[in-house]
Amino acid sequence: MLSGLEQGVAAFLVGLLGGVHCVGMCGGIVGTLTLGLPVGVRSQAPRLLPYQLAYNLGRIASYGVAGALLGGLGQAAFLALPLQRGLYLIAALFMLLLGLYLAGWWPGFARLEGLGTGLWRRLEPLGRRLLPIQSLGQALGIGFIWAWIPCGLVYSVLIWALAAGSALQGALLMLAFGLGTLPTLLGLGMLAGLAARFTEQVWLRRLAGLLVLGFGLHALWQFFQA
Repeated sequence: MLSGLEQGVAAFLVGLLGGVHCVGMCGGIVGTLTLGLPVGVRSQAPRLLPYQLAYNLGRIASYGVAGALLGGLGQAAFLALPLQRGLYLIAALFMLLLGLYLAGWWPGFARLEGLGTGLWRRLEPLGRRLLPIQSLGQALGIGFIWAWIPCGLVYSVLIWALAAGSALQGALLMLAFGLGTLPTLLGLGMLAGLAARFTEQVWLRRLAGLLVLGFGLHALWQFFQA
């Protein structure tokens, strides 16, 4: 399987250049959270930035928690060697599918989003209790809950985290992914048009898809060589 560094780089690229999905999925959330801030905050970039960072810090931290849970579950499964190899194979295949998705050649990850609808129905009311945002602590809490909105891209990386090898590796994988999404979602909050235009560049999507496809093919090659 890929080394931890290789997996982290691939996950970061998935987050960074999967931004078209982020714009469509989270653009409305970012806009609503920004417009819900006091006028004196949202109209001044130096005052707005800490809130945007808090939203995203909470979101990325939540990804890390989810990655640790899935990585720990996978680590327990690694005690059975056949199951371990099965998880490695699934992770490699998901990397290939992620590459196809990022390049715009296969939209199938949208179908995964229905898996988290039940959980989101339970968490979403907790987020409402934190509105309207009046403090950075509230912004951090909203971000932590926001991470659990049903998202096929997030779920696909979580399945990848299942085969990371440990709770720590799963957490690091999801943190790398979350950091990759940061420029787009922070840009949406601060300069919405700029972030959207960046993620619309077709050649960037193709490049990201090809890079992740390469990682997936390398992982498959290692799997069959073992």
